[in-house]
Amino acid sequence: MVYLDNSSTTKVYKEVADTVSRIMLSNYGNPSSLHSIGFEAEKELKDARRIVSSLFPKGGEVFFTSGGTEGDNMSIVGAYNSKKRENSHIITTTIEHPAVLETVKKLEKEGARVSYIKVDHDSRLDLDGLREALESNSGKNGAAVVSVMAVNNETGALMPLCHVADIIEEIANKGAAKPVFHTDAVQGFGKEDIKTLPADLITVSAHKVHGPKGVGAIYVKDGIRLPELITGGGQEKGLRSGTENMPGISGFAEAINVASKDETLHKRIKDIHESLKKGIIDEISDIRINSPIDGTPAILNVSFLGTRGEVILHTLEQDGIMVSTGSACSSGKNAHKSGSHVLKAMGLSNDIIEGAIRFSFGAFNTLDEVPYVLDKLKAAVQRFRRLGSFR
Repeated sequence: MVYLDNSSTTKVYKEVADTVSRIMLSNYGNPSSLHSIGFEAEKELKDARRIVSSLFPKGGEVFFTSGGTEGDNMSIVGAYNSKKRENSHIITTTIEHPAVLETVKKLEKEGARVSYIKVDHDSRLDLDGLREALESNSGKNGAAVVSVMAVNNETGALMPLCHVADIIEEIANKGAAKPVFHTDAVQGFGKEDIKTLPADLITVSAHKVHGPKGVGAIYVKDGIRLPELITGGGQEKGLRSGTENMPGISGFAEAINVASKDETLHKRIKDIHESLKKGIIDEISDIRINSPIDGTPAILNVSFLGTRGEVILHTLEQDGIMVSTGSACSSGKNAHKSGSHVLKAMGLSNDIIEGAIRFSFGAFNTLDEVPYVLDKLKAAVQRFRRLGSFR
């Protein structure tokens, strides 16, 4: 099997599986318990938090969550609720993950005023539009929350977060209240350096970096206060009560440990990306590369005109090649019928959107897989183009 759907989820490292097993079978204590097994679990928790925190900016704290969706929800809802009495304006982009967009839409129904910043056909963010949205509510109130992702999960586009932060600062210097700046870094974590991200809140997920499912983290910059999400025993400094998911948390930290020792990981992924892209360009006609040239090498989004991505996906699956047509988090909502909201937001035609395939790479992929993928991909595209009308 050739697994090229790493943006949906990843295979865990063996070391991660061993760590999860060890915690569940041996070091299974509750970190809050006042006996030796509890103390061992508490040490494990502190060590894991230190390891995960090492990948975030300094000047903040890291709290463990159940994953990216929870982190996005608690960031946006928490920040909005802390400011909504003075301000009800939320600013985000049209290409965010559903965990952000659906949360914002829910708040919009409850009375929030939302500005959706557009992108162009190469996923470049309209920074003038962002400035205009901030200035439209400047003066006394400003905006409550700005949420812009770090890396787009469908195209791999890198969002200009430093420019976003500069514009926020610029408007704030004119007298407007400074909004809380949140970024969904789920697709950037472990692939791009997030230590210098200028955001107040950053959310990530373990299962995108060969860690366990059901665990993630949120970075909260010093000075930012979020309301408690879950009340109870006061774990995670009261932000998210409940016994910590120690198998997941320790597995998350181990995934970071393993990746940190793999000095060729990023180069391998870049080489695979470039080799597959070059092969597609050279061997298959009538295509559009939807991923920007300066995007993350972990994602390659390509449209094969005159085909349907869903059909190509299932054809490749028969050859043991796993790809996707977009975000897995939208697949259960008949997303294949309505098309990718990201590609639509980029202003691409229906033919381009229909024929889109996302290839995403991880630690277990190799350059040797590329010729096989190209061979089967070319055959699948040519076959369905020969069929003409197949809908």
